[in-house]
Amino acid sequence: MSRLLITGAAGRFGAVMRSGLARADRELVLTDIVPIEGAPQGSLVTTGDLSDLGVALEIVRDVDVVVHTAGIPDEAPFDQLLRSNIEATFNVFEAARLNGVRRVIFTSSAHVVGLYARDEPVDEFAPVRPDSLYGATKAFGEAIGRLYADKHGLEVACIRIGSFRPEPEDRRQLSTWLSPRDAVQLVDRCIGAERLSFSIVYGISANAERWWSDSTANELGYHPVDDGQAFAARIRQQGPEPGALWQGGIFAEPDYRGGAG
Repeated sequence: MSRLLITGAAGRFGAVMRSGLARADRELVLTDIVPIEGAPQGSLVTTGDLSDLGVALEIVRDVDVVVHTAGIPDEAPFDQLLRSNIEATFNVFEAARLNGVRRVIFTSSAHVVGLYARDEPVDEFAPVRPDSLYGATKAFGEAIGRLYADKHGLEVACIRIGSFRPEPEDRRQLSTWLSPRDAVQLVDRCIGAERLSFSIVYGISANAERWWSDSTANELGYHPVDDGQAFAARIRQQGPEPGALWQGGIFAEPDYRGGAG
């Protein structure tokens, strides 16, 4: 039986992962900085601040794979992002190295490329162009993942999450939507991949209007089933949206300070 650690298990993405990734042959270890409600029966639950390396070392001990979803998922003051998205992410990778963990799945964000124009094709090899401090912290996480893969032999997958919602909410999300069931499938493919060194994959559903393409998804065996186009008729009735020139949407606006999620 393998042991799977999910950080940020009380969050929106983590909650879907803790239910969707439960298997008879897996023992789930769930952690967050806040109490976790509704944990699957039989899972191990702990609370701790991953920005403290000593805490991270204990939480990451004796697991086979880490799915690191913890962090602030929006623009925020830098001191808050520093603690939650930079220090905690570094500590997770360092704790994985010191504890001999085999694989880390890092939930990055498509906001690492949010300042590309919407008419500019982007793949997993495109240079990062973060649209926010938040996007920059996720680019940092990808860089740390690359370092630990190349220098220490850790197996790392960085998933650039698009718009994780039950359904798309605006025109941008017709291209960037990631449905809950497709998210579970993608993370599960990253966990179970036979060969993995360092990979970047875009976390999106099978959206007909998607901007991003990558070969990694096919290599992982990821075959999304949902398409934002199913919601297009309703969404196209909406008015203009902020940040309409940019793939990152409102995050790319100079005065954006958070709140869109």
